[in-house]
Amino acid sequence: MNVRDEWLLDSDPALRWQVERDLLGEPPRVWEGTRGRVGVEGFGARLLASQGVDGQWAGGAYFPKDRPDVQGQPWTATTWSLEALREWGLDAAVLRERGTVELLAGNCRWEYDDLPYWGGEVDCCANGVTVANGAWLGADVSGLVEWFLEHRLPDGGWNCAWVEGSRRSSFHSTLNALKGLLVHDIATGGTDDTRAARQQGQEYLLRRGLYRRLSTGEPVAPWATHLTYPFRWYYNVLNAADYFRQASLHDNTPPDPRMADAMNHIRDARQPDGTWLQGSPHAGQVWFDVDVQAGRPSKWLTLYGARVLAWWEENVV
Repeated sequence: MNVRDEWLLDSDPALRWQVERDLLGEPPRVWEGTRGRVGVEGFGARLLASQGVDGQWAGGAYFPKDRPDVQGQPWTATTWSLEALREWGLDAAVLRERGTVELLAGNCRWEYDDLPYWGGEVDCCANGVTVANGAWLGADVSGLVEWFLEHRLPDGGWNCAWVEGSRRSSFHSTLNALKGLLVHDIATGGTDDTRAARQQGQEYLLRRGLYRRLSTGEPVAPWATHLTYPFRWYYNVLNAADYFRQASLHDNTPPDPRMADAMNHIRDARQPDGTWLQGSPHAGQVWFDVDVQAGRPSKWLTLYGARVLAWWEENVV
């Protein structure tokens, strides 16, 4: 075991079990044991303790009930708290035993038009996270899955600005839609329609090399190669590459060579000691910090970066 991996193992169970499984190749009895601790210690336990008796976090769906007067979007509300617990590997049974699905169905409403929580709203990014969270918890999000099929744009992706009439997809919206549909397909087996929608959304990103404008070939924006954790709803090439890694493993398909340039960006961001540095985190109120300040070696980004590069290098000739 190298020094980097020893450093990664000295971490919260939410991160450590993924290092054991994805980087070290430990047998299931090892990483499953670590994963089982997510709900009883560290980040997972702390976030679970913040859930209200009504099933919500901070009393709201996308925003907390009492919005703080601080810079950036607050990340303490229900949608983002569920996303974190899911990505950290919490056993969904923990929240099902609390009746979370039913409590949110009865108590949680979107700030947009007071819509019921599991039915989603009009924002593709919020709906993508909700599809993933609902599929993970076993909620009925079939109507929201159909919403994504109906709101796919002519170029194959999605855009939150469709309500303003946009007919061109965005990187952010498309990735969040794809991530939600993939979790749904993994949980349920998917349908021909959801698989086709994912393929078309993936093609939208792949035709652009994961970060370039189709019209000029220039980088779409600095945020596309800005690496910071947590990802939240924001797009970057590492967030996208990890989606493609998961989709490849689920669909049993090889990596697409059109990702090569983006993978080079990820590789170039790796430091000589094998770590990745934290970028400027997305501003906003949090329950607690789960990663380091900007400029310091990030265990989360190092996990993601090492994992996608290992997948890429093992499967691309």
